[in-house]
Amino acid sequence: MPTADELLSADTVSNLARLLARAARRPDSPALRARAATLGGLAFSGRVTAVRDAVLADLPDDWPAFEAVLRTALEDPGFAGWMTFPVNEAVGVRGLAAFEPGLALLRDLTPRLTAESAVRPFLRADPARALAVVRGWTGDPDPHVRRLASEGTRPRLPWAPQLPAFIADPRPAVPVLDDLHRDESEYVRRSVANHLNDISRDHPALAVEIAAKWRTDPAATTDRVVRHGLRTLVKAGRPDALTLLGHSPDVEVTVSGPVVTTPHVAVGGYLVFDYAVTHTGAFPAELVVDYVVHHVKANGARTPKVFKLTTRGMAPGETLTGTKRHSFKPITTRRYHSGEHLVQLQVNGRVRGEAAFTLDATP
Repeated sequence: MPTADELLSADTVSNLARLLARAARRPDSPALRARAATLGGLAFSGRVTAVRDAVLADLPDDWPAFEAVLRTALEDPGFAGWMTFPVNEAVGVRGLAAFEPGLALLRDLTPRLTAESAVRPFLRADPARALAVVRGWTGDPDPHVRRLASEGTRPRLPWAPQLPAFIADPRPAVPVLDDLHRDESEYVRRSVANHLNDISRDHPALAVEIAAKWRTDPAATTDRVVRHGLRTLVKAGRPDALTLLGHSPDVEVTVSGPVVTTPHVAVGGYLVFDYAVTHTGAFPAELVVDYVVHHVKANGARTPKVFKLTTRGMAPGETLTGTKRHSFKPITTRRYHSGEHLVQLQVNGRVRGEAAFTLDATP
């Protein structure tokens, strides 16, 4: 993961200051110039906000003049990459008063670097009005613009403000996904799948319904989109999602394991376990084999986290065997606690075996 300084450095902001001053036909961009010298210690989000505010301070207050400067800047091929990210955010502030012209400017900016976060103030302020514009982007010749339609309307886009209206009811944005799920660009289709996965977190039945509709007239790429879009439901063992993808929760299997070979694990080490899954049914079957680690929390309760092992077709009588090494290396998104943990094997969404192990999280 690039550092904040690698994404939005002092040099990048200084270059932006020169470029916008030239586009505005001014000798300098004083707020940006001053901000470039004071970025040290700021995380990426803090840098984006600080540079956005400097852009707003340096550029004209009225929308037509503000837009004119940025459209002049777009004529410069050097106006690209991470320097444009806080500029997009500035459009998300000042463009709200103009609305449709603000969205049009973001459409033209997004090929330089995605405006997926900057469109969200428009969608929060007036979802129906914004969607009327965004839906038109699904036919744009530029895949960056088509992706903006899908990615910008995601209910739970990471590192961006959520869209409460679409979390409550994602259906108004579904026509965008219907337009794009067969897109020629993998870049766009992956965004569609991630949007469907967002929907599945709050409205699982709707997500399965959408996926089933797409599969009635599939393209060669539809299965991959649907599988990626329903991945959270598959991990959660939701029967309708598994059945749609051809993974019967009632598949006939016998399971050996997990057999833990490291009963005591220290943070920084590995849990190691063996497993064997035999298909005992009379016909070939598609198996999704996952494992679930139940981490001990600070209060002593456990919380499960599902991890992928494999997805594969198996013939009657066939046995799948393997050994898994699961890392307990420290990560920023999880704090480990000492105590007895559990690991389970899950086949087509159903737990088929479990074993305990002890984690030592002392320094």
